Amino acid sequence: MAGLTSTTPTPTDITVHQQSRALEIAFSDGASFSIPFELMRVYSPSAEVQGHGPGQEVLQTGKRLVGLQSIEPVGNYAVKPVFTDGHESGIFSWDYLYHLGADQDALWAQYQSRLQAAGADRDAPMVQDTGSSCGHSH
Repeated sequence: MAGLTSTTPTPTDITVHQQSRALEIAFSDGASFSIPFELMRVYSPSAEVQGHGPGQEVLQTGKRLVGLQSIEPVGNYAVKPVFTDGHESGIFSWDYLYHLGADQDALWAQYQSRLQAAGADRDAPMVQDTGSSCGHSH
């Protein structure tokens, strides 16, 4: 994402739907999206998920039933969700949330392709890493 500019749509309403496991978000340009928590979790912008550069992404599995424990504002530009699996290091900027909402069909297809290429099951539990050389666990 290129980042926030004066023309970046900003949220006018954010609603957490625990039962359907989705974040409903309406933007200042009139667009509105229902973003599944699972999609947010598997595409979290954190280093834990995205890695520290291209090709270092960590394929997320077992997130179908993930929920949101809480969601906290980050300044005037983002939110930080705390997921029920303990993940809390992703900061979701307004433009990133807009991208997740607007492109969710393509993102789901990409996720399914990555699962298939890895021979992974969407519902398989994550394999615990014992640590990494970058100083934090993934």
